[in-house]
Amino acid sequence: MIIPTVGKTLLRITVIFFSIFLALILFTPSFPFFQYPVNSSPSYRPEIWSLRRIVEWRPCNWWIQGHPAALPAKSNGYIRVDCYGGLNQMRRDLCDGVGVARLLNATLVLPKFEVAAYWNESSGFGDVFDVDYFIQKMSGFIEVVKELPAEIASKEPFHVDCSKRKGLYDYVESVLPSLLEHRYISFTPAMSQRRDRYPLYAKAAFCQACYNALRLTSTLEKKASELLEAIPKPFLSLHLRFEPDMVAYSQCEYSNMSPASLQAIDAARGDRKAWTGEQARIWRNRGKCPLTPNETALILQALSIPTNTNIYLAAGDGLMELEGLTSVYTNVFTKSTLHSGEDFTSMHGNTKAALDYYVSISSDSYVATYFGNMDKMVAAMRALKGLPKTLFLSRRGFAVLTSQGLKGKALLEALWKVHRDDFVMGVGSALPDCFCEYKL
Repeated sequence: MIIPTVGKTLLRITVIFFSIFLALILFTPSFPFFQYPVNSSPSYRPEIWSLRRIVEWRPCNWWIQGHPAALPAKSNGYIRVDCYGGLNQMRRDLCDGVGVARLLNATLVLPKFEVAAYWNESSGFGDVFDVDYFIQKMSGFIEVVKELPAEIASKEPFHVDCSKRKGLYDYVESVLPSLLEHRYISFTPAMSQRRDRYPLYAKAAFCQACYNALRLTSTLEKKASELLEAIPKPFLSLHLRFEPDMVAYSQCEYSNMSPASLQAIDAARGDRKAWTGEQARIWRNRGKCPLTPNETALILQALSIPTNTNIYLAAGDGLMELEGLTSVYTNVFTKSTLHSGEDFTSMHGNTKAALDYYVSISSDSYVATYFGNMDKMVAAMRALKGLPKTLFLSRRGFAVLTSQGLKGKALLEALWKVHRDDFVMGVGSALPDCFCEYKL
């Protein structure tokens, strides 16, 4: 039969043509979505933000478009989430606690923010976040109360150890019996939650708490708004992490640092000794070592971000070797240089971190040298607001390329390619718990 044969031939040609076209899209650097000039040289590196993404993360419909399930008529009891650490760690604990409370059909009591001398912190939940707004936005997702019934209010909650409770059945089998028995319990969620098996109504409560229900108090938001207004526009918010305790915790060693920095790291190291020899190389190539300000400046230059860019430094106190950044990028602004006055100097760790968070989710672009609690939250909030210029610098990429001996233009070119692929594919721009991937 001639006709079927011709049909099969045309089908093969179509498949081959489509495959070639798809390969051009995915693997040719000069394809239009990279927006190269027509006569660009191989060494030309456009500014990273000029590239068009082919993947975006947006809020999943099952969360953003309504309540997945009605609240049960009767609650199993009351849960208080005890939160520890810095602001963004406590925010993470709260969000996880909300998901667990909804999973166990419990009523949520306002969380307890633990006083932390290490963070110079004494602020409670109500000092940072708008309580009434939180209760209103959580309506339909979980019941939240300011006060307990009289018969319960007089006693402390029964504390449940949840350090090893990470999944659906852990909480149902181990925590629910305590809730039913004592009617009022407290816990701190484990650091790594397994939300993938949660029912959608529990995941939706988590998402709503994290990304839609936490608004700063009016007083704190006013300070943050004034700070945002004072930053020259447009600007890049840079979350830089290179404090002595962080470097000590990483177990990494650095050369060419000032005696003061080395002394501060040694003082913070304690029993956590730095890796040496081959172990140090393997550890660094796994991306475990924080980027120095000098390394950060080098990567920003590789991404063709102009050295006259206005940069807001979203960082805590104690940054080391900062001149490695400011000697290259001279328009660097901080909270302390823009927000003076007694009301600012008297602020504690949580409220200062809240300013950085507010500015970062509103900045023209956001770059992080780490992938910690703040970075994950800021990236998600920027995705929620439709702000795509978000990028996490690759510690692993930098370590591997420099260990291969790359320097100068060759290193800059290789760093650009690593970050180009991450940015175009939306790597790290949101977490999959509440956000879904969309191909553009």
